[in-house]
Amino acid sequence: MAADLGAYICFEDEAGQGLSPPKGRTWAPRGARPVVVVRGAGGGQVGIAGVVCFRPGDRSRLFYQVLVWRRRKGEPKGFAWYHYRDLIISVHRRLDAPVVWCWDNLNLRLASALADFARENKQWLRVFQMPSYAPELSPAEGVWSLLKRAMANFTAANVDCLVRIIKRKLKKI
Repeated sequence: MAADLGAYICFEDEAGQGLSPPKGRTWAPRGARPVVVVRGAGGGQVGIAGVVCFRPGDRSRLFYQVLVWRRRKGEPKGFAWYHYRDLIISVHRRLDAPVVWCWDNLNLRLASALADFARENKQWLRVFQMPSYAPELSPAEGVWSLLKRAMANFTAANVDCLVRIIKRKLKKI
C-alpha cells in the first residue's frame, strides 16, 4: 500500500526520562563501589514521542516531539490526543509525502478524535494499529534503546539540562 501511494511508512512510539539516569556499566578502583550522585530527584520528567520513517530509495528519517513535565499544577504529565495529531501533521509537512502511520494500541491512540482526524485526512494518511506487546515490530523501540544506552550514568542538574541532553543524543542518532 505504501509503495502504491508513494508514502513513507512511519513507526511511532514514546518514551520518558526522569532526572535519575539509566543504569549502565562504569568503573571504580578495585574494592570501591561506584556511586553516581543525583541531585534534584523528583524535579520533573521529559516525555519523548518519536517517529521513524522509511521509504524505498530515500534515507530513513527520525522526528521527535518533547514534552516537559515540571510538576506544576494543571500541566499535562503525558501526551494527549492533540499532541499526536500535531506530530502527525508536522511529520507529513516535513516529508511532503503521504504517510502510512503505524503505532501500538495505546488507549489514547484509539480516541475518537484521532479516528476522525484520520478519516478527514485519508488522502494522505493511513493509520495501522500494531499488536500490543510487540516491540520487535517497531523500529522506534531501537531508538529508545540507543538513547538510554547513550545516557547511561549521565546525570542532569535540572529538567532543562535533561532536555538539551536528550535532543543532542537524538540528533546524533
